[in-house]
Amino acid sequence: MAPGFSHSQMKTLYRIGHTLSRTVALLGFSLRAYGRENLIEEGPAIIASNHQSYLDPPFIGSCCRRELYFLTRKNLLEKPLIGPVLRQLNTVPVDRERGDVSAFKAILRILQSGNRLIIFPEGTRTTDGNLQPARAGIGMVIAKTRAPVIPARIFGTFEALPRSGGLKLRPVTVVFGPPLRFAKEEFAANDRELYQRLGDRVMAEIANLQLPPERR
Repeated sequence: MAPGFSHSQMKTLYRIGHTLSRTVALLGFSLRAYGRENLIEEGPAIIASNHQSYLDPPFIGSCCRRELYFLTRKNLLEKPLIGPVLRQLNTVPVDRERGDVSAFKAILRILQSGNRLIIFPEGTRTTDGNLQPARAGIGMVIAKTRAPVIPARIFGTFEALPRSGGLKLRPVTVVFGPPLRFAKEEFAANDRELYQRLGDRVMAEIANLQLPPERR
């Protein structure tokens, strides 16, 4: 465990998952995190990251001192073995087949309670390793909560576990950027155009984060 990490405020099962994820990430994938000083330790925050692999949520979560909440496809929670475990790990089930009002309300409650949440603005994992356009969903969350957003970019998980499958041990790097904070004036028009504009802004900040030279 890296110096400065404290598990005292974490729930027991989350703490176990955090320790296991971090151990696997460090030993198997040489995980390194940069810009951790940008992580907001007090109050609510959205960590907005690109999405390369199923490895992204646990590896990003393992870089953070505070507990995170994660959006998870509803059908994963229905699987017999992994489902009961995921339900205990701060997951929010999302039905991708339709607009999921209950999931959106849960997200609002999480942030309004001062917690932190990972959101992938692209909505799904990349098929080719490249960044995808943002969807409007994250913009709606920002508009409704005014929570600050910490842009993050993960490198290496597409090579380690792409959408097509096949696990390989490859170096993984997470880069956190300075938090984005939003002024009241930015929310004059509360509509889909605003939501998409906010999502595009967040995605642009993610794209600006680059792999440090020593990890290339």
